[in-house]
Amino acid sequence: MDINSNQLSNYATRFIDVLLDYSPKLISAFLILFVGIYAIRLINKIITKVMIQRNLDPTLTKFLSDILIWGLRILLFVTFISKLGIETSSFVAILGAMGLAVGLSLQGSLSNFAGGMLIIVFKPFKVGDTIEAQGVIATVIEIQIFVTKMTTANNQTVFVPNGALSNGTIINYSMQGERRADLTFAVSYDSDIKKAKDILLEVLTKNPKVLKKPAPEVFVKNLTASSVEFAVRPWAKNVNYGAVFSETLENCKIALDEAGIAVQPYTIQK
Repeated sequence: MDINSNQLSNYATRFIDVLLDYSPKLISAFLILFVGIYAIRLINKIITKVMIQRNLDPTLTKFLSDILIWGLRILLFVTFISKLGIETSSFVAILGAMGLAVGLSLQGSLSNFAGGMLIIVFKPFKVGDTIEAQGVIATVIEIQIFVTKMTTANNQTVFVPNGALSNGTIINYSMQGERRADLTFAVSYDSDIKKAKDILLEVLTKNPKVLKKPAPEVFVKNLTASSVEFAVRPWAKNVNYGAVFSETLENCKIALDEAGIAVQPYTIQK
């Protein structure tokens, strides 16, 4: 019984000695941890505020902010365990090996990540733009890290990988703010060509949604075996493009019919 009591006393004494010797490291490590967490939040707020003041794209701001936070957190964690006296060289080597393995298994995702970075930095389009890419015509809803979320005219949601999107051809219908509708009307050779041209041009000038500048155009485009083809080209704001396109088709057909000018089968180019 006396031996056990002595052993317990020795263990307690050793534990207290170790605790007293280790407590400065423990206190300093947790002090670094708590100060680091506060500093990371403060740095993130400052950097985010600076990026907003410089009118950076919101998607880019959020992305850079996330990278900054996680980078500082990893640095803080390594500093914390190092201060506790834990060997960090082996830990860093393990992280490196894990990173390599994950990178090899996620090559496609990394390609999409890089594509997202290119889209965010070079801005071939932004949220709200209507684009044509990868066989899809849709409006951009959100530019995410790996995919771009878009909505088609019939309200279908499409997710396009950023890797394919950044490496392919992109037609941005919204970037210029104005868009031209290219239509073709064909009339018979028996018709009065000048009268038909005047009628088509009058239809365009009477439509308030058709822009005056650039001015709408009507001209003979082609002489086929059975008809004379007119190119009809009204300009419109992006928001009015669909209405101008359909109204021009309808109003031109009605005006030509009322004038007794026969409309031949024709083609339309969007």
